[in-house]
Amino acid sequence: MSFFRVISNLFRFNRTNWKVAALCFITALIFWVFISLNKDNTANISFPLQLTFDHDRYVSVKLPREINLNVSGNGWELFRKSFGLNLPALNIDLDKPADVKKIPASTLLPLIAGQIGSLKINYVVVDTLFLQIDLKDSHKFRLVADLSGVSFKKGFGRLSQVVILPDSVKIEGPKSILHSFPDSIVLPISKNKISEHFREEFEVVIENGEMIKRDPPVVEVRFEVGEVEERFWKLKLEYLNKPLSLKIEGNLDSVMCKVIAPKNQESILLSEAQGRAMIDLAGLPKGESILIPKAYGLSPYIQVLHIDTVRLRLF
Repeated sequence: MSFFRVISNLFRFNRTNWKVAALCFITALIFWVFISLNKDNTANISFPLQLTFDHDRYVSVKLPREINLNVSGNGWELFRKSFGLNLPALNIDLDKPADVKKIPASTLLPLIAGQIGSLKINYVVVDTLFLQIDLKDSHKFRLVADLSGVSFKKGFGRLSQVVILPDSVKIEGPKSILHSFPDSIVLPISKNKISEHFREEFEVVIENGEMIKRDPPVVEVRFEVGEVEERFWKLKLEYLNKPLSLKIEGNLDSVMCKVIAPKNQESILLSEAQGRAMIDLAGLPKGESILIPKAYGLSPYIQVLHIDTVRLRLF
């Protein structure tokens, strides 16, 4: 039988031949893997990283969670650690954590060399570890309700000031983040077609919430709701920073405004008498201008829908 016929018979579709060939291949592969794993090898392995510092005084803003090392050692040990088996966490102590912004690879090696057992570190795959640790701080912030997401049933509206219980929240977290906050924390209130007194709890939502502690995390928001109606009021007009060379069309001393006010309440008449419309003329350019006055002195639950404009000319 010729050599080519032997090869042809071997690769001829025969289930028994293919089973034998596959078994031989798998056996050879297993032997090759075992022989390779018994030798020293090199691999990139990610080790968990733990940075130790005083957590009572400092708080982490951004920290690396692992460090990628190129290491050499027994193939079996590299194989196990590549799958996270018996993988030690590498620890780095920080005496002044707020002052450390980065750790170069040259500094890392002596800190972690003795923490990976019999493996040898060849080099750190990432040249530099960047971290951000800040002093822990706490402040109280006033709470303010944003009612732009609130709608009322037709003919109903808010009849009282908004009450928040408690009216402030204590926030603890990184100093740099706390100092970037405004003086007040806004609570967005969302509710549709309200027709009765409002009383609900809302969470105090803060950016970077995973680094922030709130006390309390939930507050209560209340305000009274009742029947309202549209009214037209005449408000006395006042001018601030009025130039001498100013001419006002019609010599206006009052403007009309359209408001939504509680229905059948005598106190509303007092609010109308105390209300004013004000125009600040500071920085007014020469020539003709049309300005919108701002209403003030009204009850906080009076909603101004429209106010007349004022036409004037500065010479």
